[in-house]
Amino acid sequence: MGNYFSAYSILTFLACLLLGCLYAWLLYRKNRNLHQNLKYALTILRILVIAAIAWLLFAPLVKRISYTPEKPIVVLAHDNSISVDEIEPVGFNKLKYQQDLKQLADQLSAKYEVKTYSFSDSIKSGLNFSGQGKLSNASLLFNQLNDELLNRNVGAIILASDGIFNRGGNPLYELNKIKIPVYTIAMGDTIPKRDVLIANVNYNNLVYLDNEFTLDVQVQAYESKGETTQLSVLENGAKVKEQSIVINSNSFVKDVQIKLKANKIGIQKYTINLSSLKNEITTKNNSQTIFIEVIDARQKVLLAAAAPHPDLATIKQAIELNKHYEVTIALADELNTVDPNKYSLAILYQLPNTGNTATTLITKLQEAKLSLWYILGAQSNIGAFNQVQKTLNFSRANGSLQEVFPYPDANFTTFNLDATALKQLNTYDPLQIPFANLSINGNYTAALNQRIGKINTQSPLLFFIDDNGRKLGFLLGEGIWKWKLEEAKNEQSLPLVNELISKTVQYLSVKDDKRKFKVYSTKSTFDENENIVLNATLYNDAYEPVNTPDVNVQVKNTDGKTFNYTFSKFGTTYRLDAGTMPQGNYTYLASTVLGDKKYTSSGAFYVNALIAEYQQTTANHQLLYTMAQQTGGKMVMPANLLSLVNELEKSGQLKTISYEDRKYEELINLKWLFGLIVLLLTTEWFLRKRNGEI
Repeated sequence: MGNYFSAYSILTFLACLLLGCLYAWLLYRKNRNLHQNLKYALTILRILVIAAIAWLLFAPLVKRISYTPEKPIVVLAHDNSISVDEIEPVGFNKLKYQQDLKQLADQLSAKYEVKTYSFSDSIKSGLNFSGQGKLSNASLLFNQLNDELLNRNVGAIILASDGIFNRGGNPLYELNKIKIPVYTIAMGDTIPKRDVLIANVNYNNLVYLDNEFTLDVQVQAYESKGETTQLSVLENGAKVKEQSIVINSNSFVKDVQIKLKANKIGIQKYTINLSSLKNEITTKNNSQTIFIEVIDARQKVLLAAAAPHPDLATIKQAIELNKHYEVTIALADELNTVDPNKYSLAILYQLPNTGNTATTLITKLQEAKLSLWYILGAQSNIGAFNQVQKTLNFSRANGSLQEVFPYPDANFTTFNLDATALKQLNTYDPLQIPFANLSINGNYTAALNQRIGKINTQSPLLFFIDDNGRKLGFLLGEGIWKWKLEEAKNEQSLPLVNELISKTVQYLSVKDDKRKFKVYSTKSTFDENENIVLNATLYNDAYEPVNTPDVNVQVKNTDGKTFNYTFSKFGTTYRLDAGTMPQGNYTYLASTVLGDKKYTSSGAFYVNALIAEYQQTTANHQLLYTMAQQTGGKMVMPANLLSLVNELEKSGQLKTISYEDRKYEELINLKWLFGLIVLLLTTEWFLRKRNGEI
C-alpha cells in the first residue's frame, strides 16, 4: 500500500508550511528570554503545527494505492452425462478415474485456486459422478465460466468429457471468446460398437381428427452389415405399422416415412421400436416414444333452407375452402330432425319461408344459444320472421322485392376485407331484398350498406349484432350467386365472395372465451428435464383479474398416480412451477372458490423422454484434441490425467498477478495526523511552561 500526493497537494502543503513559518516568526521574533537553540526548536514545532492544521482545513485528496495478489484459477469440469457414465472403453477403471480426478484437484489446490464443476444439461459446482445427465452442453459451461470468472486470473480449464455434445452450439466458438488454455481428458470409446438406433423422429405434435400425418424416422446402424431389424409403431400400446429394414453397410443411415391416420381425439402415445441385434452395445436407443395431440378442429355449420337455391351452393363452396369447416345442408323435411348441439353456427336461408317452415327449428337453435346467420329473400315470411326473433322488425311489407346494390361501410373493422377486392362491388348485380321499413333493436356493425340506384344509404345490407354474448348475422337479400358469376367473367378478379362468406362464418362461429377461471400450461410438450409450468387467471363478475383465493391443482399420470399442488400468487394471476416429471402424458384439474361459487379448469400436457445421450455412442476425441490444440492446451487419456499437474507447471502460463487498487481519500481521514498535531502542541507547551513563557 502507498500514499501518493498530486502536484496540487504538494503546492497546497508548501503554502501551509509558509503560513506556519509566518505565524512562528511573528510569535518568536522578539522573544529574548529563551536560549537561541530552544527558540529555534519551538519555532520549528509551531511551524509544523500551524502547517498541519492549515493543511487539514484545506482537506486535499490523497491518492492511496494497494496491491492484492491473486493466485491463478484452474477450472476442473467433469462431464456428468449418461454417455460418459455408461459407454466405457475396454479396461477402463471408473473408480480409479474418480479417485485420480479428486487427487488432481487436491494437488492443484496446493498452488492454484481450483474451481470444480459437473456439467450435462445444467452446470453444478463440485464433482458429481452420478452419470444421470440427460444431455451434454459444453457451450453452456463455457458461457457460465465466462460470466462468473470475467476479469479473473483464470490460468487453465481442464475438461473431462467424451466429446459428445448434443445441446448448445459448437464449443470451439465459445472457447474463442474466453481465450484460456483448455486441457482435455478424453473419456469414452472411439471404437464403433454394434448398434442400431432411432436417431431422430420428425413429426407434428398437433394433428386434426381423420387426417393423415407422417412420422419421419431416421434409422442408423453401426457395425451391423447384413443384419435385418424390424421397425414397428405402436399407438397407445397397439401395433399399427411394421416393416423390415435391411442394413447394407457398417455405417448405415436410412430415413423411413410412416403414414398414420388420426382416428381418436386427445393425446395419443406412439412408440417407435427397432428390434435388437445380437451383441448390441445398448438397446436403450432402439425405442423412442412421442405424444401427438389429435383435435377436432373442424367446426360444423348447418345450412338450412326450405328448398334448393343457387345461393346455397355458393355459400357451401366458400365455407368448405377452409378444411376446418364442414357444412351440412338441411332441406324441407330434414329440418325437423336437426340436432342443434352438433353445430357451432346455423345459416337460415330465407327461413321461416312463406310456408312457415322451420319455426320449430329456429326455436330449438335459439334455445341452444347457437350463433345464427339470417339470409332474407323472396321466399322469406316477413311476419313469421318478426315473431321468431326480436332484433329486427320489418313493417309495411307488401310482398314485393327491391333491388339493392352493395357498397362497403368505411368504419367496418370486425374482420379484414381486401380493399382492392371491395372495389369490385361497384360492378356486381343487385341483391333482391324484401320491400319494407326496417328497424333494428340495439347497436349493429355493418360490413355492407345498401345503395339504391346511385344513392348510398345508411341502411345496412350485411351486418352483425351481439345478442347478450350470442353473435347474430343478417344478409337482407338473395342472389349472391350472381356475384360469383361476375367474378368468373374477369380472370383478374379477386375472390371477394368467398372471402366475404368465409370470414363471416369464421367470425360468427368463433365463441368468445368468457370463462372466469382459466388454467393452461406454458407448453403442450415438455422435455423430461424441463420444469412443468402452469398459469392460471381468475376473474370476478366485472371480469377484473383477482388472486385472493387459493388455487389447487391435481395432476394425474396415465397410471392414475396423482400429484397435488397449490399455485403461487404472481401479480394479479397465479403461477405453478411443478418441477420436472417423468416421460408420459398427464392431465390436470384445477379448482378454486370465489365468494360462494366454485370454479374448475382442466387440461393436459405431455413429457417427452430424452434419449440424445444414447443416439451417439462413439466418443469424439478429435473434437477434444482440436479444443486443446486451438487454445494451447493438451489432451490426455484418463490413465494419465495426473500428469496435468506437471503440464500446467511447465506451460508457464499460470502466474500469480497483483491487482492495483487506487482510490482518493480526504486528508482528514488520516487519524495519525491528529495524533501528530496533539504531540507537537503538547511538546511546545511543555517547553514553554518549563522556561517560564506561560
